[in-house]
Amino acid sequence: MTETNQPLLFAYAVEDAPRGQKSYWTRIGRLFSHKDGKGYDLVLNALPINGRIVIRHEEREADTPQK
Repeated sequence: MTETNQPLLFAYAVEDAPRGQKSYWTRIGRLFSHKDGKGYDLVLNALPINGRIVIRHEEREADTPQK
């Protein structure tokens, strides 16, 4: 991973909300591709206590589906 390497995907902690409400999504990390294309580095800034990590492509705000 280099300073110019852009994240390929992003890691989120997701906490379920009460029925009928949106879940709470918090970005907690980034996934970077190795230069040789044979692996990845997952860099986390936090660990969710519920153990659930969701890895997704970044979405622009206008493209974000209702969660």
